Amino acid sequence: MDMPADADIIRYHEETKHHFHRFARSAGHMDWENQPDPFRFYSGQAPVFLPLLGADPSSSYWDLYDRKKRPSTGFSLENIAGFLELSLALSAWKSAAGSKWSLRINPSSGNLHPTEAYLITYSENNFQRGVYHYSPFWHALERRAAISSGVGDLLKAHFNTAGFLIGLSSIFWRESWKYGERAFRYCNHDVGHALACLSFSANIFGWTVKCLNAVSDADIGTVLGMHQTVYPQLEEEHPDILCVVYPNEVEEVPRALTGGIVSEFKRLTFTGKPNRLSQKPVNWSRIYRAAKLSLKPETAERRYTYGQPGFFKSPTPELTAAQIIRSRRSATDFDPAGFVDRNQFLAMLDKTIPRRGTPPFDVELGPAAAHLLIFVHRVTGLQPGLYGFFRSFEDIAAIKQSLRPGLAWECIEKDFPLYRLETKDYRREAKIVSCDQEIAGAGAFSMGMVASFKDHVRQAPYRYRRLFWETGMVGQVLYLEAEAHAARGTGIGCYFDDEVHRIAGIRDNRYQSLYHFTVGKPLEDPRLTTHPPYHHLKDSAR
Repeated sequence: MDMPADADIIRYHEETKHHFHRFARSAGHMDWENQPDPFRFYSGQAPVFLPLLGADPSSSYWDLYDRKKRPSTGFSLENIAGFLELSLALSAWKSAAGSKWSLRINPSSGNLHPTEAYLITYSENNFQRGVYHYSPFWHALERRAAISSGVGDLLKAHFNTAGFLIGLSSIFWRESWKYGERAFRYCNHDVGHALACLSFSANIFGWTVKCLNAVSDADIGTVLGMHQTVYPQLEEEHPDILCVVYPNEVEEVPRALTGGIVSEFKRLTFTGKPNRLSQKPVNWSRIYRAAKLSLKPETAERRYTYGQPGFFKSPTPELTAAQIIRSRRSATDFDPAGFVDRNQFLAMLDKTIPRRGTPPFDVELGPAAAHLLIFVHRVTGLQPGLYGFFRSFEDIAAIKQSLRPGLAWECIEKDFPLYRLETKDYRREAKIVSCDQEIAGAGAFSMGMVASFKDHVRQAPYRYRRLFWETGMVGQVLYLEAEAHAARGTGIGCYFDDEVHRIAGIRDNRYQSLYHFTVGKPLEDPRLTTHPPYHHLKDSAR
């Protein structure tokens, strides 16, 4: 007899934990000949090549977070192109020893990029209405289906504003090629990374991104044309999230698709054949089972209200918002003597708190569920040790009961949710629990993102994915904050789950560590050569 979906998805989580005596199941080697293509293309129609920004929008560091200062721009082809360029496009190419690979604005576990994006344009401007797949390689849109003026007007009337929809999907094989059964976790981290990127970039253009949290996965797949697309076996795309993008001046929009909108998309004709990514994809069946268990049904609309605490006061970084976005990289090595200033550290943490009307968390995935268990190594003005940062004051009492007794719980700053739990040099432990990766102990600080787990999953199994989306969004905030403050971050997906819990004293699955992250002063690899993101277009037929 099959177990309930919530228990089965929790079993998946337990089975894909790394332990000292065994790792989660994977291929155990790198099959380079079978590595998936990181780019999806649809053949059959000429792509709409998007213009690259001649100059970045005039935007300061605070334009990442402050909506009041960013009046909306029109939804023209040029502005939508800029929005995509600063969220999901290529950021650079790297080369070394005869190999060359691309980097993107949105981070990805192992730079494998399982996340695909789709645009649904319904406002008539200089842009034909339709459903489009975004190709970051070409910085182009591949039209999958045309939308009539009637359907466009229906969407505009439904949302009562001009705008467009954007959807994200995952190709599990791209991650499982390297990470095996644990890859489902990483795919969902990457959805969170991309979602935060979209929210930040939208604000630069004066737009807000809001999750349509009532819509089912099946209906998202219909809107994106997946019900009509024949994918190569094991290279299917799985629908994740659908959002509406609209002007900052608009106060509210629906979180559902009603009035026969989905039925209209069922009637569309979708064209384009997806390219094959690998010759011999491997069926990691446990991932597809986990995906099925965590499918989202249609639900009631939800609106989430966050507080508006003032930001922690610290010197404002000089880089513009666009410079910060473009310069984001994943650190590969840290200066073991590098420090981060105390105020910079607190400013980085502060931006991870959800606030009303503040990117990226006002996409409204839900209340804050993830908190930060931090190993502080080299932060000027703070003793090395174990710290807790709590993204919601309301959760502190419950978390305190779940952690081991005897912790100090010393508040570091008045009205700021950072507590020193234990004074100790944790560099060795930080390295060990992150699969013995030196970078976790060599930086200024590292952390595990510990989330309320059992209650969320039991209430609704699809929330399992959303917990990883939330931690991915936190990771993207930390990526940008590190760059803004002359440091660098990197996400760490390989860690010994229960060893982290042992250090904190977590004895059950009420809370679970879902993502690790580390920040420090970067050391650049002199063997690598950097190339502009779209230098390859000069030699193409575009």
